[in-house]
Amino acid sequence: MASGDDQALIWTRPAPGSRRPKFTRDQIAAAALAIADTEGFAAVSMRRIAAELGAGTMTLYYYVRNKDELVALMDDAIMGQVLIPAGEFPDHWYHALTEVALRTWDVLMRHPWALHSLQNAQPGPNGMRHFEQSLAALTGTTLGTAEKFALLALVDDYVHGNVLRAAEMSTANETFTDEMFQATRRYAEALYATGEFPHTEALFGGQDPVEVFAGLLAGRSARDRFRHGLDVLLDGAATRMGLPLPGR
Repeated sequence: MASGDDQALIWTRPAPGSRRPKFTRDQIAAAALAIADTEGFAAVSMRRIAAELGAGTMTLYYYVRNKDELVALMDDAIMGQVLIPAGEFPDHWYHALTEVALRTWDVLMRHPWALHSLQNAQPGPNGMRHFEQSLAALTGTTLGTAEKFALLALVDDYVHGNVLRAAEMSTANETFTDEMFQATRRYAEALYATGEFPHTEALFGGQDPVEVFAGLLAGRSARDRFRHGLDVLLDGAATRMGLPLPGR
């Protein structure tokens, strides 16, 4: 029997039985994710989810006791999207870790609000499965426990940092008006005139910064750039940690 402390976790309680099967935890989580994706996490509430499901607000409390449990369901639903399906797990550590990272990036880019809003969620079964798969990616290598954890943390930092930066750039693009851009450009030109920024001035060379960046990124999607950085990171980790690269 679960202790009182264990009962604080939604995962230690069985889902409501078949006598009252109108909704499932998965349905509630899916409705919450849809609201967060379209309206922002702040719009997620038991009342709002109940309206989406066509239920009374108090009915949902039969399935989910409070906001913390709702957040746990949302987080675990997202972790479920990250998991590599059975039979598709690569054999080589490099390919396996690459697949874990790419799937994580893809999912978080679909739900960029999750990194901020779900960071304190109760760990759930899918979250545990994701960590298990991450460890499984390094099975067969010569890395010790501390080295495995360090490499996984390094990859996580890169994935999460990349997603956060993409979200920040998206927000900036939405709020940066043409007037603000022109004012910033004039200010930059005034700074160039001081002679203190020769490398920055050489990069732009009097050109429109937007056009310069567009040229530098031409033909490469955000996912392509992420994948390139991931390859550089894993190549470096392989060299530093003595891990075999594919085909070698």
